[in-house]
Amino acid sequence: MAKYVYFFGDGKAEGNGKMKDELGGKGAGLAEMTNAGLPVPPGFTISTEACREYFRLGGKVSKEVEEQTRENLNKLEQLQGHKLGGADNPLLVSVRSGAKFSMPGMMDTILNLGLNDKTVEGLARLTGNPRFAYDSYRRLIQMYGSVVLEIPKSSFEHVFDGKKKQRKVKLDTDLTAKDLQEVIAEYKKVVKKAVGKEFPQEAYEQLQGARDAVFRSWFNDRAKHYRRLNGISDEIGTAVNVQAMVFGNMGENSGTGVGFTRNPATGEREFYGEFLMNAQGEDVVAGIRTPVHISELHKLLPDVYNQLRDITSRLEKHYRDMQDFEFTIQDGRLYMLQTRNGKRTGRAALKVSMDMVEEGLINKEEAIFRVDANQIYELLFPRFDPKALKSVDPLAKGLPASPGAAVGQVVFTAEAAVKWHQAKKGAVMLVRGETTPEDIRGMEVAAGILTSRGGMTSHAAVVTRGMGKCCVAGASSIEVDEHKKELRIGKKVFKEGDWLSIDGSTGNVYGGQLATVPADPNDPMLVEFMSWAEPHRKLGVRANADIPRDAKAARAFGAEGIGLCRTEHMFFGEGKIEHMRAMILADDEKSRRAALKKLLPLQRKDFAGIFEVMDGFPVTIRTLDPPLHEFLPQREQLMVDVERLQLAKGSEKRKVAADIKKRYADYGITEIKGLQTLLRRVQDLHELNPMLGLRGCRLGILYPEITEMQVRAIFEAAVLVAKKGKKVKPEIMIPLVGTPKELALQKEIVERVAREVLGDNKQKIEYLVGTMIELPRAALVAGEIAQEAQFFSFGTNDLTQTTYGFSRDDIGKILPVYLEQGVLKKDPFATLDQTGVGKLVQMATEAGRKTRPDLKVGICGEHGGDPASVEFCFKTGLNYVSCSPYRVITARLAAAQAGLAAASAGKAAEAGRTV
Repeated sequence: MAKYVYFFGDGKAEGNGKMKDELGGKGAGLAEMTNAGLPVPPGFTISTEACREYFRLGGKVSKEVEEQTRENLNKLEQLQGHKLGGADNPLLVSVRSGAKFSMPGMMDTILNLGLNDKTVEGLARLTGNPRFAYDSYRRLIQMYGSVVLEIPKSSFEHVFDGKKKQRKVKLDTDLTAKDLQEVIAEYKKVVKKAVGKEFPQEAYEQLQGARDAVFRSWFNDRAKHYRRLNGISDEIGTAVNVQAMVFGNMGENSGTGVGFTRNPATGEREFYGEFLMNAQGEDVVAGIRTPVHISELHKLLPDVYNQLRDITSRLEKHYRDMQDFEFTIQDGRLYMLQTRNGKRTGRAALKVSMDMVEEGLINKEEAIFRVDANQIYELLFPRFDPKALKSVDPLAKGLPASPGAAVGQVVFTAEAAVKWHQAKKGAVMLVRGETTPEDIRGMEVAAGILTSRGGMTSHAAVVTRGMGKCCVAGASSIEVDEHKKELRIGKKVFKEGDWLSIDGSTGNVYGGQLATVPADPNDPMLVEFMSWAEPHRKLGVRANADIPRDAKAARAFGAEGIGLCRTEHMFFGEGKIEHMRAMILADDEKSRRAALKKLLPLQRKDFAGIFEVMDGFPVTIRTLDPPLHEFLPQREQLMVDVERLQLAKGSEKRKVAADIKKRYADYGITEIKGLQTLLRRVQDLHELNPMLGLRGCRLGILYPEITEMQVRAIFEAAVLVAKKGKKVKPEIMIPLVGTPKELALQKEIVERVAREVLGDNKQKIEYLVGTMIELPRAALVAGEIAQEAQFFSFGTNDLTQTTYGFSRDDIGKILPVYLEQGVLKKDPFATLDQTGVGKLVQMATEAGRKTRPDLKVGICGEHGGDPASVEFCFKTGLNYVSCSPYRVITARLAAAQAGLAAASAGKAAEAGRTV
């Protein structure tokens, strides 16, 4: 019979720390701590395979799992000397989730399971503490009702808050045993009304319901969304950990807490955490009460504090990583409930990994893998301009839960944050009393998160650190009224839409919009860490940059060239766009060339600026790509304005004419005839599907003078910079090629103009002519195209678009549903679809190099800054990736990690062959 359930207790466990696939991270940690002789309450773990089987059987537990659950429950009862459901000496258990990868707050937990109307009286007699017993029972009903019976939490909170209000008390602990008995009676009514039956009194029925609910929570909305954000597979499932309860709510000599062996926000080597006396674990992590810093435990229970320090230090050395731990103190005795590798910010990940190298816990190669390449991006977060801070004082101060500076418009619900984001109303600041796992979507789109309750280990703090979002938590001096949509800070009132600024590194809260400044890419710690990684990187990293300023930023971040310079972006500027529009509106080649002549020096200047900044690094310049209508007014607006001008009379006509003259000032329109001419030209250029219409190389073939002007500007700029003694490496890229002939026609223009410019200036500059592979047909005939192309650059944004048949501008309507229903695992425009689009990349690369062995191949879509896509590009044998300047360091680290992983795998394989 397959083994589904693993026992741990009495100093030995059936599992160990290496069994995360079977036991999940929490179960593996409990087994490892038990084997190490640490004080861990005994219990058993129901494996992730049982979860997967549960869903395969349509939401049913197999006979084998049921039998093994009962068998291990009997073993636990014998070890503890208590019986689940026993009236006089009841065994109480917790039921917790635990996937292979940490998913804080995303799945469900139930505590105090086994209490009912009889066992609660037995517990009260056994402990001599009726208040503790009834408090535990009311917590069970609330958790079980919410998680298993799916009754809204607010139904229970309304009862509980009402009782506190009636008794005129603020704290939960101020309610008496009698008060709690009355709360329990009301809770039972809530259950009966909601589900039509009584709260279950049979203890094993409670255990079955809780176990199955934890399995189901694997597919709740917040868990699915969290997995999508963090690239965790839906297929792995969660384990269920059933563990004998220890109680932090037995009195003032009991408590519960969570902590880290180092500061998860900064990485500093300090004992970091929080606790509450006379409380259960959910009180700490849910932000229900603002907890106390863990250092205060030393004053209250010094022996327990020292034992905790000793145990957690041993755990860190054992796992050789920063640990995130949970503990409970029952009547002065310490119990460890969990240990796992702790989530941390990018800066903390960097510092912890480097410090652990210095401490001799890990080597440099291991340190390189300890920092997620995406986390490096966090180090480039903006901070508030020191000048701006001189003129303002903080309105409030909370806990610095996740670093960076955030500025946004206040919203009070996750739903509002999503709506504002979708409506493109600008940055939003999510302000809550405390966040819950249900807020995950709003937190994802918010610029920052501010809460009035909760600590450094609250849900808001843990999740925002993992997301790389700025967060200030537990700002107790602020009042959040989510119903009135008001935030009160002293005498100031902020309503929805008002601007707020928060500093996640200091905890300060400011009114209005403060100016921010970017982070320093030359941070000494980051520079040293990247010096460890760089020797392992074999894949080149370039940047997408269209103007000298962006090129300068790219170089600062270590880009080894420009992989994509989009020339059309150079036209959207004062003194440029009008000449571009004049060229488009020209009726004949002569007029068009006259307009292009005015654009030539403007383009030449921009190209020269980029060449100077890159100074010897290659610069890939894409000739004009977008449809020409993008530079002109909307056709529908023009039609409306022509109609308005024709129908208006008298003073109304003069008013409309003035309005139109202002709107179309860049076109020199002063009368109806000019407006009609403009409309006629826009209609000539109108296309039903412009992304597949007159653009890219098609534009250069129909209007070769456009390509001529751009190529002339490129080489004249190259000559100017070369004469200054700087090396120039232009690479001219022809977009949207689908046939070899298209490229040949454009290549002929490039070579002819290059000969003219270089010959006239008696200069010799090496250059390449290549193409973007962004159409499936181009990938299929890549071997033929390579006869003309000296390099390929995969435009994976458009290649994804044309392979899937998705419009990247409209996929927002489809993507959420596709991700929700599992049609797509990830957004294909964010992470390269390796099985579909990736196969085209592989095919084209192989075919192209078969024709031209020295073919240079790169990628220049947004995927160039995505670590998983970078790894794929390395494995496919590309020469480089290109991404936005601020993703360059991320791409560099991802490329180094891919190179190091490949080298390590090669060494392991060689060692195996030697053996």
